[in-house]
Amino acid sequence: MLTQIINGRILTPQGWLKNGSIILRDSKILEVTNCDLAIIGAHIIDAKGMNVVPGGIEMHVHGGGGRDFQEGTEEAFRVACESHAKHGTTSIFPTLSSSTVPMIQKAVETCERMMKEENSPILGLHLEGHYLNRLKAGAQMPEWIKDPDPNEYIPIVENSPCLKRWDAAPELPGAIQFGRYCAEKGILPSIAHTHAEYSDVQAAFQAGYTHVTHFYNAMPGFHNKREYKYEGTVESVYLIDDMTIECVSDGIHVPPTILRMAYKIKGVERMALITDALAVAACENTEAQAFDPRVVIENGVCKLSDRSALAGSIATTDRLIQVAVKQAEIPLEDAVRMCSETPSHIMHVDDRKGTLQRGKDADILILDEKLDIRCVWQMGKIIENTLF
Repeated sequence: MLTQIINGRILTPQGWLKNGSIILRDSKILEVTNCDLAIIGAHIIDAKGMNVVPGGIEMHVHGGGGRDFQEGTEEAFRVACESHAKHGTTSIFPTLSSSTVPMIQKAVETCERMMKEENSPILGLHLEGHYLNRLKAGAQMPEWIKDPDPNEYIPIVENSPCLKRWDAAPELPGAIQFGRYCAEKGILPSIAHTHAEYSDVQAAFQAGYTHVTHFYNAMPGFHNKREYKYEGTVESVYLIDDMTIECVSDGIHVPPTILRMAYKIKGVERMALITDALAVAACENTEAQAFDPRVVIENGVCKLSDRSALAGSIATTDRLIQVAVKQAEIPLEDAVRMCSETPSHIMHVDDRKGTLQRGKDADILILDEKLDIRCVWQMGKIIENTLF
């Protein structure tokens, strides 16, 4: 059956299209056209003048709905994916924080099994650690952090076709070799939890580290050593034009002014927006407390009962867009692109994801004037709807 979305403001790669329509069949976009005449026999969806945009691609997310991908179970993966989908994440790269090898292997098995399902939103696995700098560990488990070990990572890579990204601190012994190996295997090595300065970042980029994990967080900026001044990871990344970044656009991890500065320097093509969301994302307080009785959610911040903030985020794709537009004053079209088109390029899934075009997967959002989600199509199936 055909579905036709009409009377919307459609974001295309060429810009906003008014008085046009999107035609879907099953899981694919058949056409994006400047004609909104109703097709006989099609199911007509009136977008009521709202924004019709591509679905979000989440390339760094640890969980949601009270479940963590680190659990490694199919139930945890499914609940987390479904919870984020209701908030606009139509494709997802489940992320594990620093883990043991058995934990990684369990998650790999689950990920690969679920990726084989028809119209699966899961595009591959992301490992954030455990080859990180302990001095910048943040919420990572310090007892699991270590230097890159080829006797460990080579068997993991060779036996994990679902693995699409692996983060590391490039200044660690063996990290350059690790990054080069990952890049050769088609896995994106990303700089994370690091004390890297310019020489480290430059060497890493040449070895294949073309991306930076939660930019500004868990990395130094401009700093002093005694009376001398040094560039930090942040300035080093800015100096390398072709290095891409991701920022947590929750209004908390990166101040909106800094988010806008990163956007102005790197540009929409080299900057993605991420949630870095914890298991308690996409939860109400009661659901969060069922997951962990100590958890309280206040004003978009996840805290423990003693009011100390957790390191992760509770953001969802709709919040990323709202913060970018309303607080960082980034144009809506660019905020959306940084949640969809840019991640699709970085993760090499732009042949089927990231934009509203003929032949692409039917991952579509409708946002109202407040930028709230009104309807979500994931692979052509409506999974959230307050529009009609």
